[in-house]
Amino acid sequence: MGRTIYKVLTMEQWAAAQAGGPVQAPVDVTDGYVHFSTAEQLQATLSKWFKGQSGCVLVAFDADEFGDLLKWEPARDGDLFPHVYGRISASKARSVLQLAMGVDNAPLAPPNLPREGLS
Repeated sequence: MGRTIYKVLTMEQWAAAQAGGPVQAPVDVTDGYVHFSTAEQLQATLSKWFKGQSGCVLVAFDADEFGDLLKWEPARDGDLFPHVYGRISASKARSVLQLAMGVDNAPLAPPNLPREGLS
């Protein structure tokens, strides 16, 4: 497996993707691409965008499988985030983990995630 990138979804969004819909959240539809995070970016993403939202899952993907559809673009604090411009099937997922809630009421990134990001 190559570089790992992560998508956070609600259980309902993941179920819709498993039923044949695209892997996406409402913000992805609005922005025109699918937002991902690296392992290093993940906890800040969870704390900023998913605070108070229980029942989230973390879906891991191999970034190299997206080819030219994957763009590394500046976002929060100028950090380069992985964005995929295209439809993503749930079958591309490498793993899915249920996220536990932390004491700050945001989901917790699992420890020891593969930390291969932009290379």
